[in-house]
Amino acid sequence: MLTWTIAAAQYAPRKGDVAENIAHHLRFIDAAAKQACKVLIFPELSLTGPNDEQCLPTPPCDAQLQPLSDAAQRYQMTIIAGLPVDQNGTRIKGIVIFAPHTSQPAKHHQGNGTCLAPDSDQISIFELNDEGCELSHQASLLATVSSMAEPQQQRTTQRLQRFAHKYAIAVLKSNYASGTFSGGSALWDENGQLIVRADSGELLLTGRKSAQGWQGEIIPLR
Repeated sequence: MLTWTIAAAQYAPRKGDVAENIAHHLRFIDAAAKQACKVLIFPELSLTGPNDEQCLPTPPCDAQLQPLSDAAQRYQMTIIAGLPVDQNGTRIKGIVIFAPHTSQPAKHHQGNGTCLAPDSDQISIFELNDEGCELSHQASLLATVSSMAEPQQQRTTQRLQRFAHKYAIAVLKSNYASGTFSGGSALWDENGQLIVRADSGELLLTGRKSAQGWQGEIIPLR
């Protein structure tokens, strides 16, 4: 099989500064392209940053997101970032997917993860409460985004590890890298074995799948 390289950005967003966040995303994307990554995921609300108030921030418009669409096309990379979306009159946490095979980004509710596979244009959102009912049979990776502080990390790690083993699917998690959010981005293989886990700091966590299995690497963002 051909090598499939994926990555999670452990990322510190600038709250309320969409333009700076997009520029920061592009630095991560350039770093991932140097590693020949085909998939790159960012934490939740990565484009807007968290909001201290109850309401979520205003999502960026498509014109603001155009540089990320261009980067996905240029590098032939699927990029998943976090932003608020409006659904049925309510603003909720969502994701935006920039795929190399389409010029328009696709926005969805965040769900519990995004299902992907190498050499496939099929991308779907997974709801963990469905106990696998919505898990695509073609999917070989579940990409999850989060913004979790340390007390939540252990529970989430155990849950994702069990999920990977139960459904025989690799799981890639991206987390924040600032304040009380102490990293924890990670990759588990199809047996639920931890391949690589990040500590604190802004970095790129990569995984390479070949005939010999998964290999992981931590690359500091410079």
